Amino acid sequence: MSFRVGLGYDAHRFAEGRDLVLGGVRLDHPQGLAGHSDADVLVHAVIDALLGAAGLGDIGELFPDADPAFAGADSLRLLGDVAVRLADAGWRVVNVDVVVVCEMPRLSPVRDAVKANLAGAMQIDAASVGVKGTTTERMGFEGRGEGIGATAVCLLERVPAGTA
Repeated sequence: MSFRVGLGYDAHRFAEGRDLVLGGVRLDHPQGLAGHSDADVLVHAVIDALLGAAGLGDIGELFPDADPAFAGADSLRLLGDVAVRLADAGWRVVNVDVVVVCEMPRLSPVRDAVKANLAGAMQIDAASVGVKGTTTERMGFEGRGEGIGATAVCLLERVPAGTA
């Protein structure tokens, strides 16, 4: 068996006039996140972890922010595309764990929905997805309420030829 670990990080600043989307869930918050797509920082970190582990580049290479095709894109759809690319390259997602860093909003009320969304997009069991939120005790850009950061780690397993 062959295994690979991937690490992903993403951060977006808050912006007026946008919906706040985390893990595919629209949250009630006065500001959304700035970005070319839906700016789902949580999903973007997961995508980069998966792509890095598989050696398939990064989110900016696959879904460039200069490409109008990805304007307002649903990040869960992009995650689903990445899952297909992983399978085509002979990899299976064993697990994903993500930490979202922000003072507000709280992630705990939507944690189960986020886990279900991520698991569905990757076509894995929700028990293989970890989602946590934390604060920085008002330190740094997240602590000052300027934006949200997320870090994700994943484990991929090589699928033996002929068993996919």
